[in-house]
Amino acid sequence: MAEKKYKVYGYRWVILGVFMLISIVIQLQWLTHAAVERPAEVFYHGQFNPNSFFNIDFLAMVYMLVYIIMSFPASYIIDTYGIRKAIGLGAIIAAVSGLLKGFYADSFLIVVIAQIGLAIAQPFVLNAVTAITVRWFPLRERGLAAGLAILSQYLGIIFAMLITPAFIGTNPGLPGYGSGFPHMLMTYGWITFGAAVVTLLLLKEKPPTPAAADDLVRQSFFKGLKHILKQRDMILMILVFLVGLGIFNAISSMTDSISANLGVQDSNGLIGGLMLIGGIFGALIIPALSDKYRMRKRFLVICTMGALPGVLGLSITGYFIHNPAVVYDIALASAFILGFFIMSAGPVGFQYAAEISYPAPESISQGLLLWIGQISGLLFVAGMSIHNNKFLNDWMILFSILMPLVVGFTLMTKESPMIITEKDKIEGKVIKSVA
Repeated sequence: MAEKKYKVYGYRWVILGVFMLISIVIQLQWLTHAAVERPAEVFYHGQFNPNSFFNIDFLAMVYMLVYIIMSFPASYIIDTYGIRKAIGLGAIIAAVSGLLKGFYADSFLIVVIAQIGLAIAQPFVLNAVTAITVRWFPLRERGLAAGLAILSQYLGIIFAMLITPAFIGTNPGLPGYGSGFPHMLMTYGWITFGAAVVTLLLLKEKPPTPAAADDLVRQSFFKGLKHILKQRDMILMILVFLVGLGIFNAISSMTDSISANLGVQDSNGLIGGLMLIGGIFGALIIPALSDKYRMRKRFLVICTMGALPGVLGLSITGYFIHNPAVVYDIALASAFILGFFIMSAGPVGFQYAAEISYPAPESISQGLLLWIGQISGLLFVAGMSIHNNKFLNDWMILFSILMPLVVGFTLMTKESPMIITEKDKIEGKVIKSVA
């Protein structure tokens, strides 16, 4: 039997770039209203009850709600029909929904319907991160590739947090407060359409020959899911993402409410923006270090421990310091720290989960972690936003209590056997070449 050949293709970076582009616009559409919640309530005044579940916060919550329903079907389609068809389907749904949202920006009901469409598109893209890295990248580059893929999601969120307010009248003391939504949503709609076209034209399923040996064998979807749920370390990772990703989703969805709770009048999106900027740096640095040193667990522990002071700074600072300006400065620094560590844990965690659950399909392990984080995030946001954010403080304190548990769960995991094997191979090659 002829020896199987493996080759790494330069086109892998085109694939990654295309994936990042469609990821950016889908995440941009997720939080179009989150950073400008208060002006949005003025713009859509009379179209919903702000004290009900069907309010501005619902536009962010619906992404999490739909993800809970669509995650496993999307993972099944990714695993069964491949990344090109699955991501392409998500791109088409996103393009149609994004334009619908722009053309009918004045109608809160139509915006909600379009947001549901975008939410349906999301898991067809988000769940494909590790499926892309395995098809196109060698093991030594997968942490970095996953980090860049997740980075694109953060870029979409940061654009929503920082660029959206530039379209909108956000200062209640100036004329035009609450204006600008039609122009903003139409612009984002056409950007989403363009990204979908590029995705459909350039995305390919896999290279002519595999990038590594582990691309050859995968279990079926249902057998892989059963295998994953038997893995002790995978259960621990589910608990890590249940709390950690849930907290990130909740804080991302409620940034303007958190700002209001801190006494900030202007919906400038700085807390969310700095959290995302921190996440960008973290997603570039931590996964690359994880690849370089062939370690997953150690960097997951660093990430969860580093996120703890960020959560504490956003939740309990106001109880000890009564100067609003100082509290706000601490909140901004805490948001950056939280973003740097908790958002860099995502790509490392996804890659770790794919490695410890091999040969189960990567779309299942990643989809399961995202799914559990969406459930907790949805519950957190619902609890924080009821009765006009009456219990927001209580939930932030709860987050600071839960984060030490996340640190404990990561400490209980074992290092990825696949990354250890890769390290041994590399060290063996080095010894052989020196000899």
